[in-house]
Amino acid sequence: MGRGFRLIFATSLLLMLLDLCRGSTIGICYGRNADDLPTPDKVAQLVKLHNIKYLRIYDSNIQVLKAFANTGVQLIIGISNSDLLPFSQFQSNADTWLKNSILPYYPATKITYITVGAEATEISSNVTALVVPAMQNIFTALRKVGLHKRIKVSTTHSLGVLSRSFPPSAGAFNSNYASFLKPLLIFLAENQSPFMIDIYPYYAYRDSPNNVSLDYALFESSSDVIDPNTGLLYTNMFDAQIDALYFALMALNFRTIKIMVTETGWPSKGSAKETAATPDNAQTYNTNLIRHVINDTGTPAKPGEALDVYIFSLFNENRKPGLDSERNWGLFYPDETSVYNLDFTGRGSVDVITGANITSSNGTTWCIASANASEIELQKGLDWACGSGNVDCSAIQPSQPCYEPDTLVSHASFAFNSYYQQNGATDVACSFGGAGLKVDKNPSYDKCLYMTAGSNKTATSNATAISSTSSSQAGEVHILALSSTIMTFFLSFILIIGNI
Repeated sequence: MGRGFRLIFATSLLLMLLDLCRGSTIGICYGRNADDLPTPDKVAQLVKLHNIKYLRIYDSNIQVLKAFANTGVQLIIGISNSDLLPFSQFQSNADTWLKNSILPYYPATKITYITVGAEATEISSNVTALVVPAMQNIFTALRKVGLHKRIKVSTTHSLGVLSRSFPPSAGAFNSNYASFLKPLLIFLAENQSPFMIDIYPYYAYRDSPNNVSLDYALFESSSDVIDPNTGLLYTNMFDAQIDALYFALMALNFRTIKIMVTETGWPSKGSAKETAATPDNAQTYNTNLIRHVINDTGTPAKPGEALDVYIFSLFNENRKPGLDSERNWGLFYPDETSVYNLDFTGRGSVDVITGANITSSNGTTWCIASANASEIELQKGLDWACGSGNVDCSAIQPSQPCYEPDTLVSHASFAFNSYYQQNGATDVACSFGGAGLKVDKNPSYDKCLYMTAGSNKTATSNATAISSTSSSQAGEVHILALSSTIMTFFLSFILIIGNI
């Protein structure tokens, strides 16, 4: 075996290993169609505070790119539909844009994707004709500077790109877009770029409540919808819509293209006729979505398939036109307070044994950190609880059961609750200057078990408390198998490198 071939093979093996370790991710869309938003620097602080690692913006705003330098946050940046014409006409325009708008900030600012146009099929055929040529020019510009494998190029679509989405196995692309889709799909397949889709079960329910149940749209359905062609069972609309797209791609023999959800979410407020647009429904949808994604559940047609999903949107945007719901998709108000509580890790309020929500049935309450509290208030409360408050905070130290997620909100919640339970579980014991919040859902997660009243200490990793159910056994087998595979790849890689 030649030296060059061995090196290429070793590198490919390492890339396979890295890809194997990668799971699904949750990101947030940072739309800025508003006149009352905080500065990008403050937004970067907010994003870091909530341990958000992936962000989508809709342009290449210099102030935003600067604000997220050295934060570790990975960005999707965008080229708007209005800029497609110059980018599609001349390669020099793409080269100049990359040189002036991207390269000065990369790699300090981690840019992983460039979206060229957005939902072009919703506008006109004149616009769709510009998308692929513009993508090709952007790709060529990236290749000239050696970044075409590090920064992927794609474009986003609405679900309207499909002519049929139910049952999922009958998913098919709209034939009216054939001239646009064929070269696009070839480009995506050749360059290993994802097919980016914006999915909104909210609209499906709002526009057809007699045909779509609210529970099905919110991941709360207790019954299955059966695909008559495949026998696959669907408990939520999100999975059904994703699979419809997979089947549409397979029908055209594009089986290797991955799907990325670049927008999804639920509005917290709407007009009089938008009765489903409420904070409770928005919280339910996004909480269930996050848990569904980060558990690498996959979909019925693609079980275990990793899926990157971006929630729309970081802020309410007061300049967006249309019904009230259009201005109320945000997770945060412009003053940076939460519209509703949302755990971006997907671990909050989860039963460590069954993975289901725990709601106290015996009057038990817990105290957690309020999402509306400032970083200063949380830090002050955390320091006091672990100091003068005599709380044992060893469980939130590195490598301990409650250290991850390594966020101020998570650590403060653990400390607040311990103090609260040790001091009679009174309202006063959960005040922390307004930074504490009483809840009736157990905030325990994984092996981090929150103290309850009367406990002598916080239970953390009591292995005997975790039942050996089929699901936990399956998880252990999966982990062991993955570890074995990783070790095999690693040893092979070392041996190959040693022989080069």
